[in-house]
Amino acid sequence: MQIFHHIASLRDALKKERMAGKRIGFVPTMGNLHQGHISLIDRARETNDIVVCSIFVNGLQFGLNEDWDKYPRTFENDCQKLRDANCDFLFHPDDVEMYPNGMDTQTRVICPTMTDVLCGASRPGHFEGVTTVVSKLFNIVQPDEAVFGIKDYQQLAVIRRMAEDLCMPVQITAGDIAREADGLAMSSRNGYLTEEERPKVICLNQALNWAKEQIEQGRKDFDAVREEAIKQIEDTGFRIDYFSICDSKTLEMAAVDDKQITILGAMYTGGARLIDNISLSLD
Repeated sequence: MQIFHHIASLRDALKKERMAGKRIGFVPTMGNLHQGHISLIDRARETNDIVVCSIFVNGLQFGLNEDWDKYPRTFENDCQKLRDANCDFLFHPDDVEMYPNGMDTQTRVICPTMTDVLCGASRPGHFEGVTTVVSKLFNIVQPDEAVFGIKDYQQLAVIRRMAEDLCMPVQITAGDIAREADGLAMSSRNGYLTEEERPKVICLNQALNWAKEQIEQGRKDFDAVREEAIKQIEDTGFRIDYFSICDSKTLEMAAVDDKQITILGAMYTGGARLIDNISLSLD
């Protein structure tokens, strides 16, 4: 695996691969890699000749009082995992390389829809930071395909909309959620959980699955389903951020005649904010 810290050298290397007719797949990350990230590398490998991963903890998408300073940085371990997964190129820039004029004066990419609800409601400016850095990474790597985990469902939807609106020549592919044996979605923030919290946090995934079953069985009173699911989580002792039943494409609140529905939830533990989702298709 070749490691690059500078945009120019990465571009030169990728230009040679592109001129050789190679198809390039890309997996952007913030590091602290787990099996969920590696599954995205594997997915990119299936349909591309060259796989590029980036590791960059993007300060632009962290708000006040969020965990940028303590976000785990495990570069050496990440490199070994990527080598084991046969990643070809790793891009690991610093803040100056990505924001040479500073973050405060950085030109921003703003998606006006889907960004002020769900995670966007509790993390103002977060998705502006995401779309800005992802657009920069797309311009740097110029991939044929980019793979994002579906655990961050809202992020995936926003990036798809950005790529569509800005006519970006990149295929956006969703990678399945990687889960622990008990159903907990893998996340870098799971490392913040205490021993006491860890067996209880599956309540989020359990509530999502319960709500899915209720809707599949014909319940159309989505508000009532939502309130009952929230109670299940709060009875376990965690604080809810949101629990929403949405149209899968627009992320607007689901209507009774919607066919593609995604249920999204977020909750707070003592030291972490966990998210998860589940989708269903109604005939």
